[in-house]
Amino acid sequence: MAQILSLIIAIFLALASSGRCSSVYSRKDFPRALLSWEGAANEDGRKPSVWDTFVHSRNQSNGDIACDGYHKYKEDVQLMVETGLNAFRFSISWSRLIPNGRGHVNPKGLQFYKNFIQQLVNHGIEPHVTLYHDDHPQYLEDEYGGWLNRRMIKDFTAYADVCFREFGNNVKFWTTINEANVFSTGGYNDGSTPPGRCSPPGCSSGNSSTEPYIVGHNLLLAHASVSRLYKQKYKDIQGALQEKKVLT
Repeated sequence: MAQILSLIIAIFLALASSGRCSSVYSRKDFPRALLSWEGAANEDGRKPSVWDTFVHSRNQSNGDIACDGYHKYKEDVQLMVETGLNAFRFSISWSRLIPNGRGHVNPKGLQFYKNFIQQLVNHGIEPHVTLYHDDHPQYLEDEYGGWLNRRMIKDFTAYADVCFREFGNNVKFWTTINEANVFSTGGYNDGSTPPGRCSPPGCSSGNSSTEPYIVGHNLLLAHASVSRLYKQKYKDIQGALQEKKVLT
């Protein structure tokens, strides 16, 4: 993790001094492990997400260990302090917090995020939390097709409710869904990202003419549902709207 953070810092310094981006570094210069920070993919009650299924089925690099932040978060926060960071953006793993996508909350997953967020706050680092980064539980994908089904809106809203309730006193900045357009295109038009759907022969299942639009619509509805939930249920008890934000 220290080596990876050092690489990130070096890249940021190079970009800042050069004033350029594309001609200096690209995404290929970063280790693939940066796609996941937590690791511990099969520990303490976490179940597979569509990302896990996607990369394992294609024998691609995976996040099973990654930066091992699940075990080394205290060391990582100390590195952030030494680096001078004052904010850190990360994603909640839906599969770690609510392994089946709805219902039972995993106590070990819940405690991990509480501990990590508190560690950030204690060291003056502002947590910026993303609720969804292309990694819904595989259980929901298998049960009803994930984002292709409007049932996902209710389950995602219930998951967000748990996050707001449990972490909202320490989290001032929320992102509901990361790059919904990229997820819709990659996952349902190109088949290049989870859940890997597109029209044959490019993919074994899917319809690139319709599914990206169905998923995109459901993502927008889910964002609206979660935003409304926050404003109606949590805004007044966790802070004014200008202090507590639900971002797209």
